[in-house]
Amino acid sequence: MQFKHPEILYALFLLLIPLIVHLFQLRKFKKEAFTNVAFLKKATLQTRKSSEIKRWLILITRLLLFAAIILAFAQPYFSKTKSLNAKSETVIYLDNSFSMQAKGGQGELLKRAVQDVIANVPEDETISLFTNDVTYKNTTVKALKNDLLQLQYSAIPLSAEAALLKGNTLFKSPENTVKNMVFISDFQEAKINLDLPIDSLTNLHLVKLKPVNTDNIAIDSMYISNSNATTLELTVSLKNSGQFVKDLPVSLYDNTRLIAKTSVDLDQKAQTTFSLPKDITIHGRVIINDSSLQFDNILFFNINDTEKINVLAINQANDAFLKRIYSSEEFNYLTTGMSQLDYNVISDQQLIILNELEQIPASLMLSLNAFVKEGGSIIIIPSNTINPASYNTLLVNYNLELGNYSASEKKITSINFSHPLYHDGVFEKQVSNFQYPKVNSHYTIHSNKVSSALKFENGSAFLCGDQNVYVFASALNDDNSNFKSSPLIVPTLYNIGRFSLNLPNLYYTIGQSNSFDISTNLQQDDILSLRNDQISIIPRQQQFNSKVVIKTQETPAIAGTYAVTNKDQTLAAVSYNYNRKESDLIYNDLSHLDPKLVSDSVIDVFNTIKSDVKINALWKWFVIFALLLLIIEMLILKYFK
Repeated sequence: MQFKHPEILYALFLLLIPLIVHLFQLRKFKKEAFTNVAFLKKATLQTRKSSEIKRWLILITRLLLFAAIILAFAQPYFSKTKSLNAKSETVIYLDNSFSMQAKGGQGELLKRAVQDVIANVPEDETISLFTNDVTYKNTTVKALKNDLLQLQYSAIPLSAEAALLKGNTLFKSPENTVKNMVFISDFQEAKINLDLPIDSLTNLHLVKLKPVNTDNIAIDSMYISNSNATTLELTVSLKNSGQFVKDLPVSLYDNTRLIAKTSVDLDQKAQTTFSLPKDITIHGRVIINDSSLQFDNILFFNINDTEKINVLAINQANDAFLKRIYSSEEFNYLTTGMSQLDYNVISDQQLIILNELEQIPASLMLSLNAFVKEGGSIIIIPSNTINPASYNTLLVNYNLELGNYSASEKKITSINFSHPLYHDGVFEKQVSNFQYPKVNSHYTIHSNKVSSALKFENGSAFLCGDQNVYVFASALNDDNSNFKSSPLIVPTLYNIGRFSLNLPNLYYTIGQSNSFDISTNLQQDDILSLRNDQISIIPRQQQFNSKVVIKTQETPAIAGTYAVTNKDQTLAAVSYNYNRKESDLIYNDLSHLDPKLVSDSVIDVFNTIKSDVKINALWKWFVIFALLLLIIEMLILKYFK
């Protein structure tokens, strides 16, 4: 029991005064002579005993009466809070990730949670509520009702740590406050870490919502599995977390036009392949029918017109091997000698190859530096008789340097499989025993913070570089090396060329760091946009002479195919899809946590919060008790003899 005015309790010491007076009263009795002494002695004895009992009863009644009045003025109460004046704050995290589309006993988990919040939080109580993508600070349920009823699903869920940090920033009263953090989620395993760093001032309430059915079928991914001169094969991967499904229909659309349809038997994983004509433009969709989660029933993809990459080779050696690699199907290959070089064409290229030049002229060096700054890539293949000073004047800008020349034979024995040139599907597995190519002479490459893609047997670099500048340690002509006959030559040079213009993929995943290039020359104030029928977005972009680099992560937030436009001109199309991790309906086990923290009902949690801050005032009961004591005293005075 606690008191609103505990200082009034000091008045209880005043109750000692009547008690002392009663116990040490100094009243003296007079003796009076009377005739019938024996009778009077008996009557006097009985009267004194009755009076003594009556006085004690009256004393006790009055003491209790005054004590009850004093306690009533002190205003006692019962509460789970430590102070009557403590304020209560509630912050609610409402998980609106796609896994909350799963159906519980009363419909979709998110929709049911919204209804329970609206019904159980007092309309006039100030709260803060946030989801994965929206924050409502210091508002009321009454003001939020329409927004909550129209709440959409988010493609980017918050981690538990991020949600806790964000929730703590929404508490506005640091002292003398009862803080309640309510987590409403399905606690899907893919996005929740249960090591929750909660401070002692915050009451954490975990509401774990459970679906009645965890079966779900999803389109997991798509990729180009085969390509030749006439056809293109697209392989679609599907996954299933439920019972075996027979003859699941899978439909392929170009915009709204159905162009192919098939069916698959699906246990846990399955694949199906669609064959399409080569060199066609498709704004595609793959669709399945599944009654569980809806967001993963469709996968958007896009095949644009073939965009050729401009490659310029400046030669003082035979470039036949370059012509074979940079074929006309994917590249615009231009070859020239050093003496015939037209400097005006450099800015139109995406890749420039210096093929065994003996010396790099200062004019070319300036042009190459400007070219790299504008996003271009260069490959440097030195000759056996270079002018080291001219090469290193260029390379020093990229933390590279060609060192001593050695005429000793060296084998190329080491592949850096994590290097960007080789990590994306070049090798099915890491190989350590292959037919090693060799060189008869080479230079030492000194690099600072630049990774090596290929190395010699002694650990020194054969091919060094990343991003925009790549340097070979030796000439590649037949007299000096058999590297041109090695299987490594094609993926190495082809990928350098392909990375020099990062063309849009089949699709991208919302929430991941995505980047692609659009080959175009923009005017100074021009800006590229991503558009579809519903929205228009201006993404992060960096403009160069011959291309624009576009980077996206959290935008766009809605899956679909978007046109890349410059004003009213459509330059390309790009597709975005939701992350498929939400498709796995696997949930964390919270049984090891304190049972007081975890509930499966939004209603129960808010009832608990209400009871924690409820004040049970007792002063009325003490007033009633005082009145009853007053009545008892009057009855004693009147009827007790």
